[in-house]
Formats: sequence, C-alpha cells, structure tokens
Amino acid sequence: MKIVQLKKSKISNWTYCSPKIRLNNPLVLVFGNRFLLENPTLFKDIKDIFPNGEIVFGSTSGEILGSEVYTDSIVVTAIEFEKSTFIIKRDNIIENNLDSKKVGKSLISQLPQKNLKHVFVISEGSFVNGSYLTEGLTFNEVENIVVTGGLCGDDARFEKTLASYNENPKEGEVIAIGLYGDTLDITYSINGGWSSFGPERIITKSDSNILYEVDYLPALDLYKKYLGDKAAELPASALLYPISVKAPDSKFPIVRTILNIDEDKNAMILAGNVPEGSKVQLMMTTVDNLASAAEIAAHQAMEDRMKKPELVLIVSCVGRKLVLDQRVEDEIEEVFNAIDGETIATGFYSYGEISPCQKGVCSQLHNQTMTLTLISE
Repeated sequence: MKIVQLKKSKISNWTYCSPKIRLNNPLVLVFGNRFLLENPTLFKDIKDIFPNGEIVFGSTSGEILGSEVYTDSIVVTAIEFEKSTFIIKRDNIIENNLDSKKVGKSLISQLPQKNLKHVFVISEGSFVNGSYLTEGLTFNEVENIVVTGGLCGDDARFEKTLASYNENPKEGEVIAIGLYGDTLDITYSINGGWSSFGPERIITKSDSNILYEVDYLPALDLYKKYLGDKAAELPASALLYPISVKAPDSKFPIVRTILNIDEDKNAMILAGNVPEGSKVQLMMTTVDNLASAAEIAAHQAMEDRMKKPELVLIVSCVGRKLVLDQRVEDEIEEVFNAIDGETIATGFYSYGEISPCQKGVCSQLHNQTMTLTLISE
C-alpha cells in the first residue's frame, strides 16, 4: 500500500504531508470544510494532482490528518492498493425521494459480492436517515459484510452537507467504497465514553427519528427541564447532552444526538431512529472520559489483527469535538499511542458514525462515538 497525503487551507495552497510519489489508480479521499468544498474548480484541481485517481469527497465538522485536527481546511489521502482492489458506487437521497433504506439496498446490491471484504460509506448528513441507510446496507442477503463509515458534517451549523464521487461535491450524495482482496486485513471498533444519568424513561410516541413523547409527556418539555439554563441554547446545547436509547429488541443501547427541535410540535429530531417502547436516559461526559474511550477503541481494533495497520480511517462525532474543545486532539493522540505512531491516519468529525457495536453484530448508526477502521494488505 502506497499513500500520499496533502492539505490546504483558506490562506494556504496545497502542501504535501508525505513524500510526493507517483500513484497508479489510487483511491483519493478528500475531507474538507463545506465552504471550501463548494469551490467550483476543486474537483479539477485534485484531478490535476491525481489524474488517474478515483476521487471521493465529504464535508466535515473537522478534518483529521495524522494526529492533527483541522478546521477550515481540506485534507487529501490518496491510497494505492498493491494487492487489493476497490469499487465505488454512488446514489442520491434527494433523487430517491428521501428513501434512505432504498438507497442503502441499491448501493450494496451494486457492489459485486465475490471477494468483497469490507464497505466504507461516506454519506451526506442533512437529508439521510442514517438508521434506515444502514439497514439497507446490511439487509439479509449481505449480512456478513461489515460496513463502517459516517455521515458528513458542516461544523456545528447543520445547514448543508456535501459529498460526491468523481465530480464537484453536492447535496444528497451517498458513496459506498467496496474493498476487495484476500490479502486485506481490516479490523474496526467503536467506543463512546458517555455515562447515563437521571431516571430511565420509556418512549411512548415517536416516528422514525422524531421523538414526541416520553412516559406520555412531551419529550421536548422534559429535555428542557433537565437542561435548565442551557435550554435557551438549543439545538446547539443538545450536542453536549445526548440520550441513551435501548430498543425493545436490542441487547445494546445506542447513543442518539438531538439535531434539531420542533417547538410547534414539542418534539425533538434526532440523528437516528428512536423506536417506541425504547428505554431512554440522558447522558453526559468529560474530556478525560472521551480520550479514554478513544484509547479503548484503538486497543479493541488492534485485537486479532494479522498485520500491522498501514492506514486508519477515523470517524468521530461533532458532539465529542465540542466537548473536547481545545483538547480535541487528545482523543486522536490516544488512538495513535495505542495503534502505532507510524500508521497513516485520515478521517473527519461527523453527524453520525456507522459501525457494528461489536464483532458479529450488524452495523448500526451511532452518535457521539469514536469509530475506527484499520486497514493493511
């Protein structure tokens, strides 16, 4: 595996962060600030650098390159697989009338199943229902294929997210990257570091990702009561206080972030589905707990590996970034300390992370987690 990395910012041109070498037919991952990705010449600029590259874009709430976290920048990681191959498929949520599950099924069905080792997904994060998208990607016919990845971000604005494959970034795009080859060694892990507090309640009225009632009381009123003075800062303050959701048919609770509120309906719009009958609790965390969770995720990802990882793809949540604030790089450094300081890393802060909860379990949409995908040939 050969890898080239470079970056640019609003005030600087392209800078190589690795030796400048020629690559043949690389997979080129481009993660960047949404406003910079709207530059109409961006695709041509990167195509000029990697003329034979297959280029995938995703907007972020923070760009990860090595052990550094950037904002207002674009980071590029070009990967040439020497013993393996990849196939990329795309679809568009807007063109399919917001049917996220249908888009997921379409993408996974388009990827040839022979020798398919792993699927990494970069999805727009504004219109998609990440829970339904992941259900579609993991429907029964391909239940043995592991899917990881994340939903694109737009800092903490939640205005617009962009993604694309071999064209300028645009809204509504979902990209699935299929990785193929017997020599691939791919492991993954996920961890949160959040703790539940307060009474455990039951969701009594919801519709997909919209939460109306908890214990037959308006959900938004209850949430505001617990937030106290911070309720005036909604929806931004909700990123600091997600909820734990344990569905009736699930062994594991998942974390859900509140993306927006509907004052008229006294409801909350979450990043993923919240089924009726689920048990819910508020959650909170500390900087140290988030950093420790990242370290645990890295150690878990290193278990049962046959080879040293050459590349780690990191998807972490925008809510974690807000809590970590000036110490945001602490969690990335913990990953490097546990894996190997020489491993090349890239990734982004997201509006949702996709991964199994643990080995042998189907992939799900998560919030407020550190998700790692370790790759080597």
